[in-house]
Amino acid sequence: MMRLLDEQYTRTPFYGVRRMIVELGKVGHAVNPKRVRRLMRLMGLEAIYPKPRLSLGGAGHKIYPYLLSGVPIERINQVWSTDITYIRLRHGFVYLTAVMDWYSRYVLSWEISVTMETSFCVAALDRALRLGKPEIFNTDQGAQFTSCDFTKRLLDEGIKISMDGRGRVFDNIFVERLWRTIKYEDIYLKDYTDVPMLIGGLGDYFGFYNQERPHQSLGYGTPESVHYARKGRN
Repeated sequence: MMRLLDEQYTRTPFYGVRRMIVELGKVGHAVNPKRVRRLMRLMGLEAIYPKPRLSLGGAGHKIYPYLLSGVPIERINQVWSTDITYIRLRHGFVYLTAVMDWYSRYVLSWEISVTMETSFCVAALDRALRLGKPEIFNTDQGAQFTSCDFTKRLLDEGIKISMDGRGRVFDNIFVERLWRTIKYEDIYLKDYTDVPMLIGGLGDYFGFYNQERPHQSLGYGTPESVHYARKGRN
């Protein structure tokens, strides 16, 4: 059921519980709203249309304003962003986070976790910061990214924090596109059985994504060629 929900969400991220129930019914699964809602919550999936309380920070966590409305992205390390997505395995599921440079689409780091705890997001951030430092770091308002552990890392480095508006998934569109690409080009094709196999497969895929896969938006260059060509000139 979670596999079907994940695949449908990747195709139609604007579907809420009712439409998900309809789609599941088309493939022979009669389920009630309570079960679909519980599974979507477990997977971290919510329809992208605006609604209250879409992405909640932890109690007492500071929410920062969105800083990127109308801002042209003109250079590497101007804006980095991150997010979390659900990854299905043949006999379970995990969560994936990644840090991306907006200008080059270069994936600076990634981490896998069996829980939604903050520590794996901080680990990905720490690995990315070994490669450079952005002017602005953009996230959603989830508890992992509003946590003191995460925001303190950014503030200590003098990095400006930007957070998506509630119900505005397209504020972080580049990472959303990355998730869709990974799932269609790797996850759904490979059907990984366990975490070690997934980690090995994702390592290969991210290498391909950064170093070999041409991007139309980059003039059919690769993220690595754009990132390091620009870095050499900056």
